[in-house]
Amino acid sequence: MDINWYPGHMAKAKRLLADQLSRVDVVVELCDARLPYSSRNPDLDKLLAGKKRVLLLNKADLADPAATSAWLNYFRAQGIDAAPYSASTGKAKDALAVIDRAAKEAVERAAQKGIRKTVKAMVVGVPNVGKSTFTNKLHGGNIAKTGDRPGVTRANQWVRITPYLDLLDTPGLLWPRLDDQLAARRLCYIGTVKDDVVDLAMLTIHLLQDMLKVQPQAVMTRFRFDNPDLRGEELLEAVCKGRGFLMKGGVCDYDRCCAVVLDEFRAGKLGRMTLEMPVKKARLTIPGAKKDDENKPQEENSDGED
Repeated sequence: MDINWYPGHMAKAKRLLADQLSRVDVVVELCDARLPYSSRNPDLDKLLAGKKRVLLLNKADLADPAATSAWLNYFRAQGIDAAPYSASTGKAKDALAVIDRAAKEAVERAAQKGIRKTVKAMVVGVPNVGKSTFTNKLHGGNIAKTGDRPGVTRANQWVRITPYLDLLDTPGLLWPRLDDQLAARRLCYIGTVKDDVVDLAMLTIHLLQDMLKVQPQAVMTRFRFDNPDLRGEELLEAVCKGRGFLMKGGVCDYDRCCAVVLDEFRAGKLGRMTLEMPVKKARLTIPGAKKDDENKPQEENSDGED
């Protein structure tokens, strides 16, 4: 299943983002706490070089707390200012404290000149990691358009959060070539890539298999089957029968099955779950990844199946 999706508005959004960088004091990058490696755009490192930057592992309420802690240690060991957050259930003051800490030097420099600075922060990340929900949380109202699909935000939008903080909500950005197909597939799990450009049956099978590696009992309980060793189409069939996704004559309704499995994972209905962990060894064990890449994460409980 080869995955590539880079709609035209993203190239324009990247140019608009670059145009705004000179006005920004702090960049707030959001990733999905369930996929902290796969849900980060590698192009941002070059684009945002030299800017004060914080990384928020958003949707932390849907991720395994122990895994989130491991990821925070991993990022902090690389000198990245990282923190967990939930834009849907968290408190605005917690996110504001992170931004204030990141902007402290700029604010103090302005104060030395007798100026009370209005901090300008930019929110960036791949599609569907919760940037607009984050903006709305800090604003205290629905000022930024949100949705559970990629591409809802198509243009930059400045939002006044406090008298001394302006926030720029930006469109989600992917990179033109999704060379790491394992990461690309995982982006599909969280809805970063549009569902209609991928094979949903194969995507759902891979998601079920990945979830079974991490929390088999939660998956079997939710979808009502009892064999954790099922793979491929047999796994999809078991979910159809277990949840009653059947058409006339007992034929499996695979379309409904795929839609429900993806929706329930994205909504966190299977419990708190993280599908990738930081690298633990110098050599990598992810199937399909380059053997000499030391910076990619390991799969949780990887059994060597891709």
